[in-house]
Formats: sequence, C-alpha cells, structure tokens
Amino acid sequence: GLWMIAEPHTRPLTNPPQSKLSNPNSKIPVMPRLRLEESYSFNRDVLDYIQHASEHGLYEIRGLGAKRQLPTFDDLTFLTASASRYPLEGYREKCVTKTTLGTRHAQQPIELDIPITIAGMSFGSLSANVKEALGRAATMMGTSTTTGDGGMTPEERLSSKTLVYQCLPSRYGFNPDDLRKADAIEMVIGQGAKPGGGGMLLGQKISERVAEMRTLPEGIDQRSACRHPDWTGPDDLTIKIEELREITDWKVPIYVKLGATRVREDVKLAVKAGADVVVIDGMQGGTAATQQVFIEHSGIPTLAAVPLAVQALEEMDVYGQVQLIISGGIRTGADVAKALALGADAVSIGQGVLMALGCNSEWYAKGSKHIDATADYEKLGTAPGYCHHCHPGQCPVGVTTQDPQLEQRMQPEWGARRLKNYLQTLVMELTTLARACGKSNVHHLEREDLAALTIEAAAMARVPLAGTNWIPGHNG
Repeated sequence: GLWMIAEPHTRPLTNPPQSKLSNPNSKIPVMPRLRLEESYSFNRDVLDYIQHASEHGLYEIRGLGAKRQLPTFDDLTFLTASASRYPLEGYREKCVTKTTLGTRHAQQPIELDIPITIAGMSFGSLSANVKEALGRAATMMGTSTTTGDGGMTPEERLSSKTLVYQCLPSRYGFNPDDLRKADAIEMVIGQGAKPGGGGMLLGQKISERVAEMRTLPEGIDQRSACRHPDWTGPDDLTIKIEELREITDWKVPIYVKLGATRVREDVKLAVKAGADVVVIDGMQGGTAATQQVFIEHSGIPTLAAVPLAVQALEEMDVYGQVQLIISGGIRTGADVAKALALGADAVSIGQGVLMALGCNSEWYAKGSKHIDATADYEKLGTAPGYCHHCHPGQCPVGVTTQDPQLEQRMQPEWGARRLKNYLQTLVMELTTLARACGKSNVHHLEREDLAALTIEAAAMARVPLAGTNWIPGHNG
C-alpha cells in the first residue's frame, strides 16, 4: 500500500525544497512524501487471492506440488571420506544398487536394479504415449512403474517389466484380472499433495477411452472419494489387505501409501494391518489436479517425514523387514542418497519424471525437429518454468493431456530415451556420493554420514547441525 511517513507542514518553510508539489510563498500544506511498502500479511499474492475469491466465489485448482519455500534435502550435506574414512574408487570398485521390496509376506518380492521407482500417475492425468514411455524407461533401467488411478492400460503393462497396480478409494478402472497381472499392489490411503482429499480429474481430460475405463460420463468432472468406501476404521485396512492377498494368492507384495501427516501413527497402523512396504509421500509431492489450499497447507515436508517413519518401523521391530519408500519432491541423485541415508529403502519420483519428458520446457519434439511451444503456454496464461496447468488437459508439450493432437507431441520412444537418461544420471550421482562416503552399497548409507545446514533441518532430519553434535529437540 501507500504509506505516509511525513507530517504535512502548516507554516512557511525557511528554505523549502523546490518541488512541483509546493510553493515557497504559500501556506498551503505540503503533500507528504510517499513510499511504496508491501504488507507482509497482505502482499500481492494474498491480495490477488482475495480479489479472485471475491470475484468468482471459487477456490483455485491446479496441478504439480507446493510452491512455497519448504525445508528440503538441500538443507543436508554429506560428510564424505577424507583421512578418518577412505573413499572408494569410482572406476575400479563396485557400488551395489540392487533393491528388494516386499520381503515380509510376499512369495515373489520385487527385485529392482536401482532404488528409484516411478510413482503412480494415471492414464487420464497422463496420455497413453506418456504411460508407454514410463514403462519403456523403467524397463531399460530395471525399475518399476505404477498405474495410478483409473486402471491399467495395455500399453503400460506391455512396456513395463515391473508394474505396481494401485488400489484407490475411487475404484475407477479396478479390474481383478488386471490386478493379477501386476507385480505388486499399492493400497493408496493418501497422497502428499492432498492428504485427506480425494482424486480429481476435470472433464476436459475425460476422453471417450478414459470414460470407458472409469465407467464415467465423457467430459464430466470426476471427483473421487477421500477414503475407501468399505473402510470405516483402521481394522478394515487389515481386511482389505487380506482380500488383495487372497485374490493374488499371496504372491505379490502389498504396499500401503500414506500422505505425510501423522506419520508415526499411520506407519504403525499400516504395519499392523500387514503391509509389506510402506510408502510415505511428503507435502512436496505432486498431483494432476486438486485444490491449491491442499497443496500448500496440508501435510508435512518429506524431510521431516522420513525419520518419523523409520522411528515407527523401529518401534514395531520391523525395520529392514518392512521396506520404506519415500516420495515427494525427489529431484536429484543427491536427494535419493540423502533419503537412503535417513533410512529409506527406495524413493519414488513423479514430478521429476514429467520434467524429464518435457514438462515446463520451452520446446516440444516433432519428429527430429524442436517446435517452440511458447504460444501454447501463453494461451494458458503462463510460461515455461511457471506452468502448473496439468488439470485442463491443454499441455503444450503433450504430457498431461488427452487431446489427440497434443498427445502426439510426446512420442514414447523420444520420452523413454530422455527419462532413461535422467534416471541414469540420478543413479550415477547416487553411487558417486555413496563411494565418496566409503560405501560399496548404496543401502549402507546412514544418518551418521549426514550433517544439517540449518537448525530446522537438523531438528526435522534428526542429524547434527554442521560443525556441532547438536540435534535440536533431541539432545538438549
């Protein structure tokens, strides 16, 4: 706002400043000097929110994850080897990345080459071309992909060597025959971007094929339940898991996915219900569409969630027996390494995958050419690097769309190659850091290898503040 910071003069000045606003011989009060100063509580973003709410009476819906500044894995650093520890030579000494998930009850645990998996993103939120690209890249890298809401597409099953089938409250596209084709099942209780909220897919993305798979009317907004319809309390989770085990003859692992809120209590309930794997999705996790108030104001950061989940597993005496997957804002190989050091067995990535496929890129590929997509971003009222418009289905680079023309902008072969390169880079960075810490296996990274760069990160991650032995709130 405009703030007055000088009282008006009411008598002639001895040596008044020459100004267009004052007359030296006049007794008319001088206009005060004005200074632009933005309110912290009612800044431009808040004012814009209030004006939009006042005009439309609607909350904002968007995609991707939280944009507010939050503690992240960047607030931690590795204490790599020097004189007191010796590093491993990258070109001569191996660093194992093999990862096994689902050893508790499943007859056929999942064996992965790397501890980086692809998160659940549905056909509907993503195009069929994208789902195929995810499967191809995951297969090349020896990891898994996940169906998301809305069921399994033939393209995804054929392209994915290892496929996790999600069971969500909506039951959209849920098919027992497809369930039996899966290599694991993920029971979704919550999602990091919207813990306590149901799924959302706007009518623009309910194509004829999506509508048929989900048994929905074409072109009508889909809003699914926030909890499983046959679940009235925690004991029902046990019944649901046993139903899933029976239908798959106890062969495949059962994951339970939770949005990071009351992590310690939720993980214990999942373990008690019989989960083989627990997935914790922090508030930096993304989504195809939900209310912005969910994205920005619910859940806790991924950094804070990991130690709480590990503590719960230790208190239940199942740490190492029940595997822990962490998701929500994992972007780099350093993020992966830090999550493993804090106690995770693997990570799951979603938004990073979309960026690798061209999301928020200035260009899209058409054959061997790159075409400028700037005009298409402008039609959405945004620009590359700022776009969160996954919900209307008009993705300029053909990733989050069901439009027959737009989806051709992301061809499976091109996308799979880019995603494979991205995953390969993450693995190289992960093993580089592990070797520098003297580890011959990435799963040997431990909390003792980390230090925190801020007091907040030290308290959340439960590692010492750099240069001290102090963990705020834990050792004095």
